[in-house]
Amino acid sequence: MQQAHAIVAVPEEGRWLIEGLWAEQAVGIIGGEPKCCKSFLALDMAVSVASGSACLRHYRVVRPGCVLLSAAEDALHVVRERLDGICRAAGVDLRSLDIRVITVPTLRLDRPEDQKRLDETVSAIEPRLLVLDPFVRLHRIDENVSSEVAPLLAQLRELERRHHVAVALVHHARKGGGARPGQALRGSSELHAWGDSNLYLQRVREQLTLTIEHRAAASPPSVTIELRADGDALALRLVAGPSVSPPTPTAPSQSDRVFEVLALASEPMRLKTLRERCGIRMQRLCEILAGLVSDGRVRKIVGGYESVKP
Repeated sequence: MQQAHAIVAVPEEGRWLIEGLWAEQAVGIIGGEPKCCKSFLALDMAVSVASGSACLRHYRVVRPGCVLLSAAEDALHVVRERLDGICRAAGVDLRSLDIRVITVPTLRLDRPEDQKRLDETVSAIEPRLLVLDPFVRLHRIDENVSSEVAPLLAQLRELERRHHVAVALVHHARKGGGARPGQALRGSSELHAWGDSNLYLQRVREQLTLTIEHRAAASPPSVTIELRADGDALALRLVAGPSVSPPTPTAPSQSDRVFEVLALASEPMRLKTLRERCGIRMQRLCEILAGLVSDGRVRKIVGGYESVKP
């Protein structure tokens, strides 16, 4: 316990890992719909923190250092190619950067043995930034259940506090998921609430918009970015001029909500469980399920209902 007036104040510059973009020792989400360049943005942050060069050639890195990266969705050679392209855009040599890539076949943040290994790795190399991409490949929990999501996020928060490391978690968003970008994140609302710094990517027609959100600082206006090719190298960059304001998305339909819950479930779901999860009256739920079954998107089997995989 400590008197409030005795807590040491941090100067403005010491509050940032990447000035204006990611707070010092912040945990948070890099979110967006599929194919919105979330992984490119995460890798751009990694290159910038490791090299001290400006992220997106614009946001200044205050305290550069080692980066630890888990890229669970992409092949290692693809990660290397993307890092090479970003380094070329930033004018740095990848061989000179201290970016460590986790290469184990699987990393599951809900398994105690993997939690211990990650903690030991972070303790050993003392990274300034830990990038986990994407969340869906790093666990076996139900993302819609807050009682399962919250403990996992708490473990990452504990990792941040124990080792003074920023944590960037790449996560998918659903289409038209809410009036604010954070409300579109797939799964439990715990994910949106957890972040100190959150970055959201949205496509508006052909334009890619980056929205920045901070817990302890004012959020700047959204900016427009683009994925620019330089020969066979690709990297994000800021586009000059104001960004187009994203249209206000509509809330997902009840039918879409039921299908999404079934698609994320690891096993068939009974009517009662599905009703509790979706918050829909039983009569209306049965009507929705009948329609989804008729459309071939859902099937009824022994034990309940399940989505039909494409």
